Amino acid sequence: MTGDGIGHEIVPATIRVVDAALASVGGPAVDWVRLPLGMDAIDQHGTPVPGSTLDELGELESWILGPHDSASYPEPFRSELTPGGRIRKKFDLFANIRPAKALPGVRALSPRMDLVVVRENTEGFYADRNMFVGSGEFMPTPDVALAVGVFTRAACERIACEAFSLAERRSRKMTIVHKTNVLSMTTGLFRDACRAVGEQFPHVQVTEEHVDALAAHLVRRGEDYDVIVAENMFGDILSDLTGELSGSLGTAPSINSSETQAMAQASHGSAPDIAGKNRANPTALFLSAAMLLEWLAPRHTDDRLAAAAGRIRDAVDATVESGVATADLGGQASTSAFTEAVEARVHRR
Repeated sequence: MTGDGIGHEIVPATIRVVDAALASVGGPAVDWVRLPLGMDAIDQHGTPVPGSTLDELGELESWILGPHDSASYPEPFRSELTPGGRIRKKFDLFANIRPAKALPGVRALSPRMDLVVVRENTEGFYADRNMFVGSGEFMPTPDVALAVGVFTRAACERIACEAFSLAERRSRKMTIVHKTNVLSMTTGLFRDACRAVGEQFPHVQVTEEHVDALAAHLVRRGEDYDVIVAENMFGDILSDLTGELSGSLGTAPSINSSETQAMAQASHGSAPDIAGKNRANPTALFLSAAMLLEWLAPRHTDDRLAAAAGRIRDAVDATVESGVATADLGGQASTSAFTEAVEARVHRR
């Protein structure tokens, strides 16, 4: 799904790189299914997320989603749940995994940062994901606006399990994010559920921080953190912060997953100001696709998928370190030139 704006450039570029990486390790060929979504879908189907797209996704195990520009949609679509939000809600993609790691050769405020924000993706303080029908945001009068935050123990526990499992595979350090000095019941439930799950992972060192304090500490000493688990809105904000601290949102990848399905989606937006100008940075979506291959590898017992993911990461690192980079990273390469350079390195041993 190419989505909107620069999605028409970075999604095809990502497909090229994934195909090249899989071919380089003798992996399986991908049978790509192209589905309408976004402004093109409005023009062709009268809605940004056609029912046929959702039906097709229901038959797929994994997919790549390009960025969408909901702010440019005509009403009533502009005021509705975004395409990405609809997909996450429809398929219960409860885990949003967002790494932040500085690339070699890229100027970063936190050059030694290498962490992962694990964000609960279905409830919390995001009102558009908190109701079975409708939105948890409403206005009883023109001068009063209210929003409902929802925290359930089940949702808190399952995202904690994802986070602790990841921490155990990394450096066994976990930070639980909350704001219990003010939101004692809601974020207190999140904290307590994470604590309880943590008892099942005795080798993981656990710390806890208020979200505002953590934001300050990430700026000062981001390299001290490894896995951070947070509710929906806190995780969204913190992962944007860590993306910028580690170099640029243009390099910040993510996947959204359930137990059975996963979606690769870059953390950045559709950048309509540079769309169609061959200037977009596809790095974040390249790395998101690599995460998707790694997610698929154990489910198919196929190490070639993980090897292809490693090829993509190594090729991106080597390309940027060589000085070939897009303008947002201080380089002069176009989208197509950067893609060609990464694709060429994918094939190198």
